[in-house]
Amino acid sequence: MVRSDSMTLVGFLQGSNVSDFPGSWLHPESRTDFLTADYYQEVARILERGKFHAAFFDDRQAMPSVHGSSHEHAVRRGVRPVKLDVSALMAVMSTVTNHIGLGATYSTTYYQPYHIARLYQTLDHLSGGRICWNVVTSVNDSESRNMGQDKLLAHDSRYDVAEEMMQAVFALWNSWDHDALIVDREAREFADPSKVRAVDYEGEYFRTQGPLTVPRSPQGNPVIMQAGESPKGERFAAKWAEMVFTIAPTKEAGIKKYAQFKDLLSQVGRNPDHCKVLPVLKFVVGKTESEAEEKKALIDSLVTDEACLSLLAESVWNCDFSYKGLDEPFTADEIARMSGSLTPVRHVLDVYPEPTPRNFIEITGRGTFRTAWVGTAADIADRMEEWFKEDACDGFVVAA
Repeated sequence: MVRSDSMTLVGFLQGSNVSDFPGSWLHPESRTDFLTADYYQEVARILERGKFHAAFFDDRQAMPSVHGSSHEHAVRRGVRPVKLDVSALMAVMSTVTNHIGLGATYSTTYYQPYHIARLYQTLDHLSGGRICWNVVTSVNDSESRNMGQDKLLAHDSRYDVAEEMMQAVFALWNSWDHDALIVDREAREFADPSKVRAVDYEGEYFRTQGPLTVPRSPQGNPVIMQAGESPKGERFAAKWAEMVFTIAPTKEAGIKKYAQFKDLLSQVGRNPDHCKVLPVLKFVVGKTESEAEEKKALIDSLVTDEACLSLLAESVWNCDFSYKGLDEPFTADEIARMSGSLTPVRHVLDVYPEPTPRNFIEITGRGTFRTAWVGTAADIADRMEEWFKEDACDGFVVAA
């Protein structure tokens, strides 16, 4: 297999009318019927008409409540308080599409392997082999408390759990051979029992007997997507993923990250062409550059510092620093207690050794459209092609 000469495009969605940008619901063109099947089916139709390879849903098991130790601001200001069940959304989108892949985030931290294996294999059958699992390890204590745990596991422990989860899930998916089903009425033989095996998986964190109650799906197993940014997360992705969701603020950064990850794939014994590296792309497009800039100005007017800090608290800090002034530096002890996504923290520290909340917003761009590409359709398409041809990516995860 060689690298494709066409870029891979994946739509980045949320189970609500709020995209990765928390002010999107305030936009005058935003739809409000996000609790209906038609809303998500229309998104699916648009992406399929646009020749996207796949769409996937981000997800969390809690509404933002770390900032200020309360969910009140998230509910009042619409900072992603609604998260519909993403597996149901994949199902309703599959009924109105024929080609596009459909993915959803499920955490390895809170579910059992049997549940995930059966759910995704079922959806893969019902969609005709178009399902993708975005594997995450979860990042904050709010989710833990919703899922019967007191506190989030330490970062490396979460990946230890994830490793066992993948081993067990794949064992269950492989418990049926492709040709195990016979369904011969005359012979009264439904399936060949020699081709359906128990799993008897036993690890430190999970046990499952198997076999799975769902036969092998058309593509064997769902496509695996992952977004690990830490060294352990990247190695996990290199072992298991077929698509990797990355962040690259510049083309130069993208080229460097692309080369490093492809090398890591070789190190773990995989063909580097068998895993797509897809940086996130946010863009604002207009018929002219000035029109695009006007649209960007409207989007920027919907940003609030509190929304940005709330999202940072969920995914970067896993700590409540709402008592800090925007320009008040964090102490070394406070930095050490940040236990969510560690890589963004390090990126900020590389620029600001004693960062303030404003510095975190500035460097990460969390909750903003600061890093968006702004211009005409031709400008943005040319830039995408430049990244692709210069080996900064295999395509893009395109955020709404």
